[in-house]
Amino acid sequence: MTHTTTHIVFPIFDRMTQLDFTGPHQVFSGVPDARITIASVDGRDVEAAGGPTFTNLTNLSEVESCDVLCVPGGSGTSAAITNEAYMREIRRLAGGAKYLTSVCTGSFVLGAAGLLKGKRATTHWARRELLPSFGVVVEHERVVRDGNVITGGGVTAGIDFALTVVSEVFGRDTAEALQLRYEYSPAPPFETGRPEDAPKELVASVRQGLSKSEASLRAAIDKVLAAKVSRVG
Repeated sequence: MTHTTTHIVFPIFDRMTQLDFTGPHQVFSGVPDARITIASVDGRDVEAAGGPTFTNLTNLSEVESCDVLCVPGGSGTSAAITNEAYMREIRRLAGGAKYLTSVCTGSFVLGAAGLLKGKRATTHWARRELLPSFGVVVEHERVVRDGNVITGGGVTAGIDFALTVVSEVFGRDTAEALQLRYEYSPAPPFETGRPEDAPKELVASVRQGLSKSEASLRAAIDKVLAAKVSRVG
């Protein structure tokens, strides 16, 4: 009997949030039956927001197929969804993937590719109101599953998300063993990790700090939607 592995592909891009990628990667790397490919357009080095730089990457166009497509998010999402070379490969790989997944604003990549229309999904709390632009039914949960689509909320939700994916693909026993192995038992020092729990003044301050990247994402979404209308016309 031939032993098969599950191929997980991370299509990464400049100014992604590194924990959106490295958190799930750490979890998936603990699964013996997982084969992981980290790829970028033309195999170019990718500099994450605030560092570090990831090198020795696979050329995204040379990845034939995958079982799980896992898209990170970050401030570079705006540039990613308007990069036709990147988006072309996302759509191609998604066509044969068993699971379409994302962390944080990576859901905008799936949305821009036309993969989330009518689907329930989540994203970073400060970007929830923008996701319906792609026909998404937005949920305020940390991890959301709708059929073969599994999405995670902002940044640290990537670990919860990855354990959920492992449970679905490889079984609950494997996911529980990994959670213990990595001692994943969050006990945050403050109760401000969700906008619903944080003081209004703090939420407003954090939103203000993210306003520049929000404006950039809005502009990118408008560009993507305008291009779709142009193609239809």
